[in-house]
Amino acid sequence: MTHFSDLVDGYYRFRGGEWLEERERWSELATGQSPKVMIIACSDSRVDPATIFGSRPGEVFVVRNVAALVPPFDASGGLHGVSAALEFAVTKLQVEEILVLGHGACGGVNAALTQSLADAKPGEGGFVAEWIGLLDDAREKVVSEHGVSEAGQTALEQEGVRVSIANLKTFPFVQKALDDGTLSIHGAVFALADGKLRVLEDGDSFVPA
Repeated sequence: MTHFSDLVDGYYRFRGGEWLEERERWSELATGQSPKVMIIACSDSRVDPATIFGSRPGEVFVVRNVAALVPPFDASGGLHGVSAALEFAVTKLQVEEILVLGHGACGGVNAALTQSLADAKPGEGGFVAEWIGLLDDAREKVVSEHGVSEAGQTALEQEGVRVSIANLKTFPFVQKALDDGTLSIHGAVFALADGKLRVLEDGDSFVPA
């Protein structure tokens, strides 16, 4: 198990190794960033996008949250972390691609499927319950076909990616970039059990990469 002291030890190894070896690159990164890809991923400790894709610092702009969800566009104000990151990535960094990355054995998706937090209060699971409510319509579709089962879990993980992609397109600046041909959107699910990445093709099927 990793504790804060282990993180500090890791920092010392990094600072005395990789950072020194690539000092010129880190000096360059200190002046700014220009990633071409944004990844929207789950907060789950097992699915770090940099680890899965072997990306280096400065190469991808990442936002992570429970179940890798994107809410629909909402101009009413409030604290919108995912929306803020999306706005920054598309309008300021001008990323060329967005990847919504779901994953197998997702706890947030399982909570949505089983409705295990349906009556929870904020601070006792209620924040999560409200957030994964974004999957309510998808859940109905999945349960009608697969029930609350392992197959249903996998299906809802995939549907969650589709939901987030659909919600991405409700943001005017995203839709404009899509219309202008300066942005493309992708979806994928990484399976923990077999290590396979399945990519969404033509908005319909997930196929092994």
